[in-house]
Amino acid sequence: MRREVPLVLTAIVGITMIIAHFIPPLNILKNLFEDWFFIIAAFAIYLGILNLILINGDKIYKKQKGWPFGVVVILGFLVITVIGIFFSGGKSFQDPGTPFYYIYMNLYYPLSATMFALLAFFVASASYRAFRARNVEATMLLGAAFILMLGRVPIGYWISTWLGHTLANAADWIMDFPQLAGQRAIMIGIALGVVSSALRVILGLERAYSAGE
Repeated sequence: MRREVPLVLTAIVGITMIIAHFIPPLNILKNLFEDWFFIIAAFAIYLGILNLILINGDKIYKKQKGWPFGVVVILGFLVITVIGIFFSGGKSFQDPGTPFYYIYMNLYYPLSATMFALLAFFVASASYRAFRARNVEATMLLGAAFILMLGRVPIGYWISTWLGHTLANAADWIMDFPQLAGQRAIMIGIALGVVSSALRVILGLERAYSAGE
């Protein structure tokens, strides 16, 4: 029963949510299930917080590798939570002028930008390894990347002006046609994969889910 009841509930809710798009009277059940989803998600947030504290607390207690980062995670979480809840001055914690907004814009936002800036070097390294002209496909990818970079950066635009904006026009054509077609194909594949995974979960065919893992 431990395994069958969750599977049956998942199947009922999943099938109802799908059929409700085609049978309007079932929207009553759909809205009810959505309300229950938000309630469960709210409790899941507290479970996530507890999991975050337990994992990092255990790492700090055992002095495992990287334990100072666990201290930073817990202290950062507690400081941001306390400031957001108790020091908003009657406003929403996301409103400009609140301490939470100040910390977000002056601490979190610059740190996030720094992380993405560091990722640029890893992307450049990966691109160097991937764009080697070993075959026809890699050569086409290298050529398209070269045209896009020259057509998008300021120095490339300056060079393009001497060539009658040929590079800029070629970069726009690549973005508007081959890139867009490939992007749509990838999105269709992702959508089919999501539908397939959802159906496996709803019908209880997913092994990890049906095993209670």
